[in-house]
Amino acid sequence: MTTLKSKLQEDLNAAIKERDELRSSTLRLTLTAITKEEVAGKEKRELSDDDVQKVITREAKKRREAAEAFAQGGRAEQAEREKAEGEILAAYLPKQLSDEELEQIVTQAVAEARAAGAEGPRAMGAVMKIVNPKVAGLAEGGRVAATVKKLLAG
Repeated sequence: MTTLKSKLQEDLNAAIKERDELRSSTLRLTLTAITKEEVAGKEKRELSDDDVQKVITREAKKRREAAEAFAQGGRAEQAEREKAEGEILAAYLPKQLSDEELEQIVTQAVAEARAAGAEGPRAMGAVMKIVNPKVAGLAEGGRVAATVKKLLAG
């Protein structure tokens, strides 16, 4: 078992003992998603910590999107629960880049792309190719794309 997966399992056991319903249900759902990912495909495989992290990131994104949807639908109580679940999952993910750090990385990538001959809004793909490996797991794709668009337009 990977270290991240075993940490999730230990935290789940602790949450159950503490009768922390929110935390235990969130970790249970996440471990289920990890198991589902392990058995997906033709044969069962053990996920690496990076793979487990990707699953947790995907689960956290689902919680954020659900919280927004519930908030727009006028279901504040359900939105709060989804937000709380997202915060629990965020503790298992690497710290996200600040807007300033992200902008700095994208600015360098824009300069690199321009040096390679990419210009204007069509340079988006070239810039994203440079930026994505640098920010993988540290910034959400939508945030990255928005920053790239802003800097290319400016």
